[in-house]
Amino acid sequence: MAWQTMITALVGPKGGFVKKLLRILGLTVAWAAGGVAGLVLLVAGGFLVAKPTETLRLFGLFAGQRPGYMQRVPGTPEQPLPKASIGDRALTAESLQAALDYGAETRSDALIVWRGGRIQLEHYYEGASETTLTSTQSMHKSVLALLVGVAIAEGHIGSADDPVSLYLPEWSGDGRAAITIRQALWQSSGIDFPSFAFGGLGPMMGLLIGQNMHPITFEQQAVEPPTTSFEYNSINPLVLGLVIENATGRPYAEYLSEALWKPLGAGDAWVQMDSEGGMARSYCCLDIPARGWLRLGLLHLENGIANDRRIVPEEWMDAVRTPAPTNPNYGFLTWLGNEHVQQRTYNSRTATGVYHSEPFAADDVTYFDGFGGQRVYIIPSADMVIVRTGAIATDWDDARLPNLLLAGLRQKGAGR
Repeated sequence: MAWQTMITALVGPKGGFVKKLLRILGLTVAWAAGGVAGLVLLVAGGFLVAKPTETLRLFGLFAGQRPGYMQRVPGTPEQPLPKASIGDRALTAESLQAALDYGAETRSDALIVWRGGRIQLEHYYEGASETTLTSTQSMHKSVLALLVGVAIAEGHIGSADDPVSLYLPEWSGDGRAAITIRQALWQSSGIDFPSFAFGGLGPMMGLLIGQNMHPITFEQQAVEPPTTSFEYNSINPLVLGLVIENATGRPYAEYLSEALWKPLGAGDAWVQMDSEGGMARSYCCLDIPARGWLRLGLLHLENGIANDRRIVPEEWMDAVRTPAPTNPNYGFLTWLGNEHVQQRTYNSRTATGVYHSEPFAADDVTYFDGFGGQRVYIIPSADMVIVRTGAIATDWDDARLPNLLLAGLRQKGAGR
């Protein structure tokens, strides 16, 4: 069965591992029809011999499977959100069509636009529906930031300035003891982190597909004083997920459900674990239908209130959107559009970045960023939330959707 799984992943009916990996790398199958495809298969075969379980998970990852145990995050029966009629939309038909076209161009699953108290556009592309669970990558980080605030409000965590080591004894007794929760939320803790490298299933691949993330997480040491530099990585959110578990005495998915997800009024979500009963991948891998992401955007838009109930303290929402001292475009595990940077990068160890063709057309954009164009944009000055989920878009332009839709606001409703 393992060999059948591997073969299906490699050459499956939708192109399989090789085709999807090449697409992520920006290549084409035709370009790689000769030696390159053979080389990929050869390297993959070497990985399979060395680490069969992890390699099969890697194949499954590129074949659209989840490389771990998916833990249900119970929600509540969703109440419908109001929708604007075609004749009463607050955006021009031209701007909505341009947004739809960009969604199609980037192989999206879903595109939802909220403005003025109603859904202006809700569209699912071929093969997707309102129940589709797209792998939305690092957008989970921004949900985690909200959950930390709820844990503080409920008294489980003293404050954002508590040392992480107060809740995580593994960080006591060395340079990590000085790192605070706030610094981890800023991605400015000074902690070391693994980075991706071809040539082996190393620590980074262990975080992506491994069955036990604890050793990799805890072997990372402090390499510089906190708030020295901005280094976006997976260790900070993984540690914060463990802080929540230790502070609340509850499994991560259970606390997420009771403290945030059910009060939000969203349907079920799914969080990926490294193994059943294991450690939550709190840096990524929270699977939610697009409407659930819209509700999270609306929670931001309403400054922590949903269903006429305060879920996240107002002062915490302000802190989430306050720039880190090391990056004017980053708050608490959440991106900000304060300063235009044409090629936004994540950390000093990778050239991976996101293109911004122009400045945002509004100066108060907050957004969740998942690799390859998974996005929730919140624009309070326009009373707007935009959700896009779908295929990994290697040529994603972060300014495109917000600016297309902001340009399409009808003049009579341009203000909130």
